[in-house]
Amino acid sequence: MKLIRAIIKPERLHAVKEKLNEIGVKGMTISEVKGFGHQKGKTEFYRGNPVQVHFLPKTQIFLAVSDDKKDAVISAITEAAKTGKYGDGKIFINNLEEVVRIRTGEKNEEAL
Repeated sequence: MKLIRAIIKPERLHAVKEKLNEIGVKGMTISEVKGFGHQKGKTEFYRGNPVQVHFLPKTQIFLAVSDDKKDAVISAITEAAKTGKYGDGKIFINNLEEVVRIRTGEKNEEAL
């Protein structure tokens, strides 16, 4: 099993969600985060004065999937989130040792 964490532009969330639904992903957890990468933030103007914004708003998606769905999920997120510009985001993949569904006590693949 894999834990997939993707950090994307907030405006791409709907497209990513739709693409993941198409491949049968049953659920996800999202959170609003802030950060920066190569773009190092951006300059905005407030009352005519330039202001450097160092941390840009991003959306973080968490998904737990079976090993056989990993590549399809990565492809779906990449395809839906990509704009070709700085700040499109990153995907991180970690191994999951164990998963337990609290309501039923199901474990691992059955709990996904």
